[in-house]
Amino acid sequence: MRMRPTGSYYLATAPSEPLGGALQGRHEAEVCVIGGGFAGLNTALGLLERGRRDVVLLEAQRVGHGASGRNGGFVFGGFSRGEDRLLAELGPPRARALYAGTLDAVELIRARSERYAIDCERTDAGVIWANWFRDPGVLRARQRLLAEHFGVHWSWLGQDELRERVRSRRYHDGLFEPQAFHFHPLKYAQGLARAALALGGRVHEGSPAVSLERAGAGWRVRTPQGQVEAAQVVLACGGYLARLRRRVDAGVLPIATYVMATEPLGPRLDEILRTRAAVYDTRFAFDYYRPLRDGRLLWGGRISVLDRSPGAVRRLLYRDLLKVFPQLDGVRIEHAWSGLMSYARHQMPQIGRIEEGLWLAQAFGGHGVAPTTLAGEWLAAAIAEGDARWRELAGYGLVSAWKPAGFVAAQLGYWWAEFKDAWKDRAERVGAQ
Repeated sequence: MRMRPTGSYYLATAPSEPLGGALQGRHEAEVCVIGGGFAGLNTALGLLERGRRDVVLLEAQRVGHGASGRNGGFVFGGFSRGEDRLLAELGPPRARALYAGTLDAVELIRARSERYAIDCERTDAGVIWANWFRDPGVLRARQRLLAEHFGVHWSWLGQDELRERVRSRRYHDGLFEPQAFHFHPLKYAQGLARAALALGGRVHEGSPAVSLERAGAGWRVRTPQGQVEAAQVVLACGGYLARLRRRVDAGVLPIATYVMATEPLGPRLDEILRTRAAVYDTRFAFDYYRPLRDGRLLWGGRISVLDRSPGAVRRLLYRDLLKVFPQLDGVRIEHAWSGLMSYARHQMPQIGRIEEGLWLAQAFGGHGVAPTTLAGEWLAAAIAEGDARWRELAGYGLVSAWKPAGFVAAQLGYWWAEFKDAWKDRAERVGAQ
């Protein structure tokens, strides 16, 4: 293995020009959105599309700096919490409506990429859920549940068909989600920001919100060089906490995941993938990967409370890569990075109004591209039109993540899930001998 540690592939390949200068002086706005990730960007753009023009978005770093510009680039329906749990907790009508909302969000992402001509390397090739284990039960159960209760049909891939598409003997069978796609998330985030600017919104990068306080009937948001007085404020900071409201920050655990990208593989890419679909597997801490437009393989995985260095990330992920594709032994890893996701204890997003005029969108976990889009639509509709769909998630709400004990519990839970996966894998291998 060879590596030139250059950090994020997305950052290296996205436009570098600033999208908005730092906030200077005093400003007024109808809505101030804090956070330039997908949740904040979709809220701002949703408001502008509904005719609200007095919208200011503040980003502490650059647009897409956090998980929105670092993730695997998978775009598909659902939440971090499994569909079976949603069905049991909410009942069939509500669970189906929530899941359908994320599918609508997938189509909205596709539509916005076209409407605003966002060059985000969208690849409409679907997503494969590949079975790490010999037992097909988990795939059959999920396929049946999605079809019967959610009206969603994933295609079965037998072992021979799967191995023809994904040239690895690691997997046994799989499911194919044809409506899903994958893309360059940072380019998409930047495209949303440009669309918001074109519609008259104001975007300010390098503008961390350092305080939030009441100002009459509205709110005052201060940055190092300016302030915004707004009737409504949206907190959309994800795993990169702004420390503006203690109970908001206390509601999530920032959890790390890791990603790397190989050198351009040339013909070797076709030797491992005869598909341009994205792939992830059935373990708890699964691998996820996809082919890139320039012939690289993007590879991600692992879940941890530790935000590791690029060198540590590539050492961990390179070993994982070779378990699936030993034929890539010696390939150069040119980019490696990590990012923080925000998880709630109940594994569902925290979306809604927490005080009069103060709104929240966070805790999207590792399944956030479509749900952040859904959140943006719900909050924009709530603020602009009085829409109350956000109340569908009120039962999950802003609950404490029990920090710092929550970090210990989360890591122990991850280790236990990984141990069970490893034990099942070993038992199957012994049984097959």
